[in-house]
Amino acid sequence: MASSAERAPEPGKALHGRAEPETHLFADDGVFPNSRLPVLIYRGVLDAPDAAVFEQMFEANGWSSAWRNGLYSVHHYHSTAHEVLGIYGGRVTARLGGGRGTAVTLVAGDVVVIPAGVAHKNDGASPDFRVVGAYPVGTSPDMQYGKPGERPGTDRNIARVGIPAGDPVRGGGRIAGLWKAM
Repeated sequence: MASSAERAPEPGKALHGRAEPETHLFADDGVFPNSRLPVLIYRGVLDAPDAAVFEQMFEANGWSSAWRNGLYSVHHYHSTAHEVLGIYGGRVTARLGGGRGTAVTLVAGDVVVIPAGVAHKNDGASPDFRVVGAYPVGTSPDMQYGKPGERPGTDRNIARVGIPAGDPVRGGGRIAGLWKAM
């Protein structure tokens, strides 16, 4: 039986995909602070992607304030919170790390965990693209765009954002192990 911090999705919508996430690391590019922590991409997390199941999974693992919408088509980052995105429809090409960053394709069932400071944007999506997002309990995101004057204040904010207690996908303290190794 799974603990409350490791609750599995509903039957028929079980977790699957790779045990280990893909990692992508982005250094400060002078415009966007990015992070010493890697972006984590879990591929094919749900057999049948569903917004409510992602929301329940995130909440059970200590990530709340879930929202449903799209992904902004301008580079932006959060200096006060990490963010998790669960893709429950279509596909999106997400640019991570700013203009000189990496484009990754995310499809229904994938989850991406974006550390505070990492720039991200929608570089193109299918018409049926849908995403649910959430933040670690006790945090609230701001919106930053890499504009002059944001830093060094946002750098100080990012330095204060702690490692979340729970991994939004696998539960428990797994994310701490993945991020403290960096």
